[in-house]
Amino acid sequence: MGRETFVTGVEQFFEEDELIVSKTDLKGRMTYVNDMFLQISGYSEQECLGKPHSMIRHPEMPRCIFGLLWETVMDGREIFAYVVNRCKNGDHYWVNAHVTPSRNGAGTVIGYHSNRRVPDRTTLESVIIPLYKDLLAQEQKFSNRKSGLEASSKMVADMLRERNLEYDEFIANL
Repeated sequence: MGRETFVTGVEQFFEEDELIVSKTDLKGRMTYVNDMFLQISGYSEQECLGKPHSMIRHPEMPRCIFGLLWETVMDGREIFAYVVNRCKNGDHYWVNAHVTPSRNGAGTVIGYHSNRRVPDRTTLESVIIPLYKDLLAQEQKFSNRKSGLEASSKMVADMLRERNLEYDEFIANL
């Protein structure tokens, strides 16, 4: 994978009135991070700018959720998603992310903007964490990463179909 993915199992928290913000270019390289992003992630601005946003990806975050996220924003739509991120020191923090395409004056998508808020703890513990554990377990059943991603993506699609919901409706109704 090329990046260190050690984890400590220690969760970091931020306050209800704090907002984690980052912006990326079309390739997912960070072009802006706010002070709260730097504070909770443990990285400096210099370590972030120009680097892939995936540098804070936690190894226990199901790849299919990121696939859904990228598919949605690349299609020019916004998405809300629960995400677990990894701090520089291996700690982690949960967020409720709102990711939107950024557009220039002509309406062309030029990058992506993400605001992250404190997630609802009850929803996180009762729905999201168990779901993500199941999705990750499905992904890990396969030695071929692509096959694992396809299998977990199918799990999400089947769950949404059973509930007759789109992903954004599922998240909004939690």
